[in-house]
Amino acid sequence: MQQIKDFGAVVLFIMTSFSLLAQQNTDNVSQFHQQLLTLDSHTDTPLRLSRSNFDIGIKNDARDGGGKIDFPRMKEGGLDAVFFAVFIGQGDRDEASNLKAKQQALKIFDDIDLALKTYPEMASLALASKDAERINKEGKLAIFIGVENGYPVGKDIRMVETLYDRGARYITLSHSYNNDICDSSTDEKGPEHGGLSPFGEEVVREMNRLGMMVDVSHISDAAFFDVIALTEQPVIASHSNARAICDHPRNMTDEMLLALKENGGVAQLCVLSSYVKTMPENPVRDSAFAVVRQKFNGFKDLDDEQMQQAREAWYATDQQFPAVLASVADLVDHVDHIVNLIGIDYVGIGTDFDGGGALSDCYDVTEIVNITRELLRRGYSEADIQKIWSGNFLRVFAAVEAGAI
Repeated sequence: MQQIKDFGAVVLFIMTSFSLLAQQNTDNVSQFHQQLLTLDSHTDTPLRLSRSNFDIGIKNDARDGGGKIDFPRMKEGGLDAVFFAVFIGQGDRDEASNLKAKQQALKIFDDIDLALKTYPEMASLALASKDAERINKEGKLAIFIGVENGYPVGKDIRMVETLYDRGARYITLSHSYNNDICDSSTDEKGPEHGGLSPFGEEVVREMNRLGMMVDVSHISDAAFFDVIALTEQPVIASHSNARAICDHPRNMTDEMLLALKENGGVAQLCVLSSYVKTMPENPVRDSAFAVVRQKFNGFKDLDDEQMQQAREAWYATDQQFPAVLASVADLVDHVDHIVNLIGIDYVGIGTDFDGGGALSDCYDVTEIVNITRELLRRGYSEADIQKIWSGNFLRVFAAVEAGAI
């Protein structure tokens, strides 16, 4: 009997020791993560700023309609800098529709400005690559702005500089449908321009002139190679993954990644599960979302009130029919592939939080430490992880700034 008691005591001691060791390791990872300068190159959080039930200055519940990012959760999760996307869904391309898209975009800039004026002690607008570190040292969050979809530019090249002057430091040239700048990777009608349009070539040159990053996420493969052939500066893919790991047209082929390395750019990996891993079919969820799309005309040509209703319906459907999600380990498979193919200097993180981004173990910004934990587990050095979390992106950002005329 005594031997059994002694054995039980030994087992208890070993289990307690392992528990304490695990806790210590968790604490060490969290401490290391908090010391990193972290940057997320793409989130759609501004879509929530106009909602009366969302306050970016308080901690919201991601699993109760509160979105994936707010200022308190950024602090908690150790995210120091973020690009807020001024996103405008593609609509008609006549003069009246282009004007409407421009006005909607400028309204989102106003929403971001108001949020920063409301909480000046928490966050500041960032305009230059050096601002991420400077604002972080002030104990605040650095909020950069990017424009997702060149639709608000319309056919007016002067709008590129207008967006830059409002604070935008990149433009994602297209979104889910072709526009006047270039073809999209996912337009069901197929290519319209065969890559960049002549006007799109003007846009890329103007962005180079201004020192504004060209974002190749969402654009067609042909448009990507047109950009690479034309641009005089490195480019970013603000939220795209590796197609060799997940075969989706939104992701980048190995050929594209090799060209990206030659260009000196960076691929920022997103956590949107359908771009991370080929997920099982979910016909009930797909049908529910199809109903929402049909009801709101594919989100085209909606006024502000209708767009708000569409967003509410989308979020409600997502909660009612939750998706099966990929994992952080699945995401880091993309990191491994890209690093093995082109090296550690060309990969980063652009989550697409609030635009569909979510993993089972990185559901909102408070859980991004799990990415750091998995990178450490796989043997990435602290210097490597710093490159992934901001160093590579900021290198490109600084190079584009330096190339401005």
